[in-house]
Amino acid sequence: MKRNQKNIFWWIALVAGLVLVNVIAGSFHSRVDLTEDKRYSLTQGSRELLRNLDEPLQLDVFLAGDLPAEFRRLENATSEFLRVMRDVNPSRIRYRFIDPADDAGDGKSWADSLRRMGIEPINITVQVKAGQEQRFAFPYAIATYNNRREAVELFENSRRSITVAEMNNAEAMMEYQFARSIDQLISPVRPTVVYATGHGEPVGPESYDIVQQLGGPYNFNIFDMSRQPYVPGPDTISALLIVKPSLKFSETDKLKLDQYLMRGGRILWFIDNLHAEEDSLRFKSQLIAYERDLDIQDLLFHYGARINPDLLMDLQCDFLPFAVGGSASEPQYEFLHWNYYPLFESPNNHIINKNLGLVAGRYVNSIDTVEVPGITKTFLLRSSANSRTISTPALISPNENRNTPEDALFKRSGIPAAVLLEGNFTSFFKSRLSRALSDSLGAFGGFREAGNGGGKMIVVSDGDIVLNDVSPRQGPLPMGMNLFTVGSQFELPNANRNFLLNCLEYVTARNVIIESRNKEIVVRTLDMPKVAAEKTKWQVITIAVPVLLVILAGLIYLQLRRARYAPVERKVNTKM
Repeated sequence: MKRNQKNIFWWIALVAGLVLVNVIAGSFHSRVDLTEDKRYSLTQGSRELLRNLDEPLQLDVFLAGDLPAEFRRLENATSEFLRVMRDVNPSRIRYRFIDPADDAGDGKSWADSLRRMGIEPINITVQVKAGQEQRFAFPYAIATYNNRREAVELFENSRRSITVAEMNNAEAMMEYQFARSIDQLISPVRPTVVYATGHGEPVGPESYDIVQQLGGPYNFNIFDMSRQPYVPGPDTISALLIVKPSLKFSETDKLKLDQYLMRGGRILWFIDNLHAEEDSLRFKSQLIAYERDLDIQDLLFHYGARINPDLLMDLQCDFLPFAVGGSASEPQYEFLHWNYYPLFESPNNHIINKNLGLVAGRYVNSIDTVEVPGITKTFLLRSSANSRTISTPALISPNENRNTPEDALFKRSGIPAAVLLEGNFTSFFKSRLSRALSDSLGAFGGFREAGNGGGKMIVVSDGDIVLNDVSPRQGPLPMGMNLFTVGSQFELPNANRNFLLNCLEYVTARNVIIESRNKEIVVRTLDMPKVAAEKTKWQVITIAVPVLLVILAGLIYLQLRRARYAPVERKVNTKM
């Protein structure tokens, strides 16, 4: 009887212990991320962002249904990431996965609702038993907070084929994409970015994508510098964009930029120092690339950067269609590499270019830096290992592509095309300011000879990097996309948009977003030659050895059992 009571108490204690453990685990849930790249952890900035949610955050992810294998992987990665997010603030964060083909409740599908929001699907070619099949996928999530909505782009490529590297990059950038959208939802104040005009900067459809990309995360405005007495300080203008000016800068305008920088301003220069317009190549079958007279080289040189009077060529480049045969009335075109359209590599040496990819440029100069005390310089974009520069003025003709480029000439590596300058700037006008220029600053608080340490500059030797082509059928294209190759097998992914956004996020000190960009997930691929050489050995280890271990454990157990019960059996047999 006592033994039965003891067993009952033991079972009650066991059940009570299990209940207690589950209650504690539910109340004090935690996890330890032992991965080297911390893929199952959030940065400190993202955790603070989620902890500060005052209202429920609803995340609708459109990665459900019949998806290709690549996007099933992205679905699993997104689900795992959202669980990590919800662990930070379980009471505020809710999420669900939705099939875009399902009814959205208004008699139309979720896909129709997404299209009305301006979100277009990716058309993917997948392999099926019958051959190939076209499928659509919406790699997006919609974040809803306090009656406001933001789209979260989970995969940025629009090509028909998906590579492992691109999918891996999408997983690495997932925290950044969510953090950026959530920050836009909950931040009451947005930085102000202005687009400078007054010196021939493009303001037509070729600048459409700049407005589209910056209109959401920033207060974006046009600023005619030639008509304003000064450039307001960084408390009013967080960053100033100068894109492909074509007219000369006066001393007064240079003084406005100089004093804005001395007050802690941030300037992004996208300068076409060469006049090399594509129309001449199309209609005259040649163009002459010659230097523009912008009169800003002395200003940039003083701050530590020099845009060289040369032209960069690279074997890693984009395509253009060239007439290679046929008749004058019916020419035969073929896509060929155009070495004047370099695709710049990211050195991965800064938060700005982390996980960036290739940035497309057109008729680009090289950049050098000069020693300036107190200024730190970081190259952000470089050419490939097979590049060169030629002197200007230069005659450029499509006939260059009739013969294969001589690789021996393309022997320079890593030619810079973009540089970040930051630190304690000194004024270009120190000890040389005229009385008239000094009087023009009276309403701006007077002249400053040195900066306050908060100034930043990014100098890019190409204005086309942040401009867009305009298609007669599709209208303005994304910046960096080639009008001639869009939708073809020669279409190349580029990171021009991300480069511009990363530059602005860095100079405007959006620390939460910057920190989340720094995460990198490493793909550990198999060494295929080693796999082939050691295939048999690992098959034996993974298949035969476990079976042998089970058999060995069974034999040991049998021998121990015999050793334990053999004396008892002999004793029983003796008594009988």
